[in-house]
Amino acid sequence: MSNSDDTAQEADLSESLNGETAIIAWSELVRHFARGVVIHVTAELDLVETAASVARDDTSAVQSWLESGLMRRASDDDARDWTEREPDFWCVVTAPWVLVQEKQPEAADSTPRVVH
Repeated sequence: MSNSDDTAQEADLSESLNGETAIIAWSELVRHFARGVVIHVTAELDLVETAASVARDDTSAVQSWLESGLMRRASDDDARDWTEREPDFWCVVTAPWVLVQEKQPEAADSTPRVVH
């Protein structure tokens, strides 16, 4: 496959995932948390690009983010905090995972960043 084909596929994947993002309340994520499939992505990472890396099975990038704590499975402590505060999240599904990033109040009208 040529480099231009790879670039086009990357853009298509990112565009597709960006179109599948949604804002969701913690109360709607609880059942996914109970199944152990909620992945918390910190604000330092682009949610769509992170999901694209997961979808591509980019082990190197995902492992790096996991080791650095930029991406991790949501914990019981997270669940307690989110139950108390009821924040909204940007979310995207990359089966079987549900990747979430807490929506920041100052970014109320913005969408997740997309890297092309």
